[in-house]
Amino acid sequence: MTVFLTTERLVLRRFTAADVDHLVELDGDPEVMRHLTGGRPTAREQVEGELLPLYLAHYRRYGDLGWWAAEERAGGAFLGWFEFRPTRDGDRSEVELGYRLRRAAWGLGYATEGARALVRRGFTALGVRRVVAYTMTVNAGSRRVMEKTGLSFVRTFHEDYPEAIPGSEHGEVEYALTAGQWRARDGAARSGILEP
Repeated sequence: MTVFLTTERLVLRRFTAADVDHLVELDGDPEVMRHLTGGRPTAREQVEGELLPLYLAHYRRYGDLGWWAAEERAGGAFLGWFEFRPTRDGDRSEVELGYRLRRAAWGLGYATEGARALVRRGFTALGVRRVVAYTMTVNAGSRRVMEKTGLSFVRTFHEDYPEAIPGSEHGEVEYALTAGQWRARDGAARSGILEP
């Protein structure tokens, strides 16, 4: 197991071929997939033939940017994953932050904890200059995580999707945070001006 990052309660590690069942179970929960596919599960064949190979290819290409399996530090239970990968091929300056956690992990602060740790690592050790994140406008839970992580609302936009899902008529939102904004906030937090 190749560990990428450890937080107080989480271990973020590289995916392996042994994670197929974890991913199928995660994407098989209609509530987890509600704001992504309208609740439709991802087929095992797609996990095995497309998703997992994509995750593994990012490790070969970027090493320290990609998708990370999230496990509980105490006990090792699979919780889901975090995404922290370049938005443009070959350019490490801007990365997309994403997360997908099992329903049992919702509301416990895991998404914010993992996202904050990735943002910190990106700005302090990986040469990232800007972090962006996207979700459906109606996905209030994901938007709260972005805000708690320090990202700010940038815009609402509309995509053409082959199939409309409930809430898609309200569009998608983009949130972002630059290294300069993060440093100013982090420095203020360390001096007691802001809550961390």
